[in-house]
This record gives sequence, structure tokens and C-alpha cells, in this order.
Amino acid sequence: MRISSKGRYGLASMILLGQKEKEAEPTAILAVSEKCGISKIYLEQVFTLLKKAELVHSVKGAGGGYRLAKPSEDITAYDILYAIESTLFEKTDTSLPGDESHLGEIMQKFVFHPLDEMVSQTLKNISLAQLIQEVRQRNGQDGFMFFI
Repeated sequence: MRISSKGRYGLASMILLGQKEKEAEPTAILAVSEKCGISKIYLEQVFTLLKKAELVHSVKGAGGGYRLAKPSEDITAYDILYAIESTLFEKTDTSLPGDESHLGEIMQKFVFHPLDEMVSQTLKNISLAQLIQEVRQRNGQDGFMFFI
């Protein structure tokens, strides 16, 4: 399985937006661009797909930017990648030219279909909130104070 740079940037961008989901101001695309080291123009393409999938809302104007369209607990890695990487979730073709021995059908039933289902289910079980929490923990921002 290969996820494009657009998919990886989309996932990273959503994590960054999610880290600021409690803040009143939207996150400017330029701030995301600088934080991730991604071209602003390229990132705008990613956000267009995320907006079309209703995962983010845009706020226009001088203080504009993007916000999550729903709570991070309700957004999954599947939602994000599906919005950006639609070809990743296309079902494997079942036909083989001149297949009279049912090889294509057997491969579909025992290999491709279970694999497609496992990938989808795994991504559906990973919430954006989980990813945000993991980043915070690794960056020491989990809200715990340690005194020595």
C-alpha cells in the first residue's frame, strides 16, 4: 500500500488543526504550511479535498483559516485518507483475461477482499483524537507536570 504525499500531508494537517480545535481562531493555511514544510499552494489543494469531504470549514478574511468541521473524536484516519486518496480504496479488479478456472474469483475472495476490508477497518479504528493525543504525549504536552 502506498499513500501519496498528498495523503500524508492531509493527515499531518488535520492533526495540526486538531491540536488547535479548542482555540477560537481558525488556523491559517500558511501556519500549517510553515509547520509542515509544505508548499502553501500544494496544501491548498489538500484542503480543497478536505473541505469537499466536509472534514474542515474555511473562514474567510484577514483572520481566516481552517477549523475541523466536527470533533476530532468523530474523524478517523479513514475519513481523511478517503477524502484525499480515493484510489487507495478502490476494490481490486476481479477479472483475469480468459479466466476459466475461477482464479480471479478465488483471489478476490481469499486475498483481495479480506485485505481491502482489513485496511479499511484498521483506518476506521484510528481517530484523529488518538493521533493528536499521541503527538502531545511524545512532545511532552499531555498536560502533566512533573516536579523533582
